[in-house]
Amino acid sequence: MTAETEPTTQSTGSCCSPTGACHGGGTDVQDVQIEPTESVTAVYEVKGMTCGHCEGAVSEEISSLGGVTSVEAVAATGRVTVSSKAPLAEDAVRAAVDEAGYELVGRAA
Repeated sequence: MTAETEPTTQSTGSCCSPTGACHGGGTDVQDVQIEPTESVTAVYEVKGMTCGHCEGAVSEEISSLGGVTSVEAVAATGRVTVSSKAPLAEDAVRAAVDEAGYELVGRAA
């Protein structure tokens, strides 16, 4: 009778094994506590969005700004909610919205 052994693998710092399979789903998963970070949320009004494609284009451009952590664009209301690590310059947001092909009206009231 021979003992079965698994080959040893070098840790790469990733949660996935070299074969691409993710670890977890079992008893060896540890809870990781992430300290909450402060973020700034601003809501902008954008003119011209009419569909999901418009939402995606605006979200993609604003997401490329440094420090942005999340963007939610809603065509039905024309509102774009942006969370970032620090306040964003309105000129930078305006340029991103312009690049997407839409018009930044300003901050929503």
